[in-house]
Amino acid sequence: MSIQIRALEEQDLPAAVAIWNRVVDDGVAFPQLEPLTEEGGRTFFARQSFTAVALADPGEVLGLSSLHPNNEGRAGPICNASYTVRADARGRGVGEALVRHCLRKGRDLGFRILQFNAVVASNTPALRLYEKLGFTRLGTIPGGFRMKDGHYEDIIVHYRLL
Repeated sequence: MSIQIRALEEQDLPAAVAIWNRVVDDGVAFPQLEPLTEEGGRTFFARQSFTAVALADPGEVLGLSSLHPNNEGRAGPICNASYTVRADARGRGVGEALVRHCLRKGRDLGFRILQFNAVVASNTPALRLYEKLGFTRLGTIPGGFRMKDGHYEDIIVHYRLL
């Protein structure tokens, strides 16, 4: 499958919000508790340093990424990103394409490091992908993520030099 990555455009917004909200509703990966409205999504994605969509065909949004500073001031050279792939498109290279794009885009925007603060330990596909792409595991925070069903899972912090 050929995957194109480009900046989020207005016509992508409904699909991007729906994909994002699916992950929020699943309650196993993103920290947010409430879904985005279309207007809330527009505002949220616009606040990022860069929001990208992954497309298989023009107009068919398969996933998205949001890249933003992890901190500010003297810790400003570190960026952070979130990724989500439409449920029926997982396992087809979309996530990898989005992460690779963020590595390039983060460098282009002047960041030196891409850090993931909270990869849930049960998110094995993400953990395998980050290892494949050369991320370093910094450590585990025991019980740092509350799953939708109320139990707690460890989170693993990662980084990679850009």
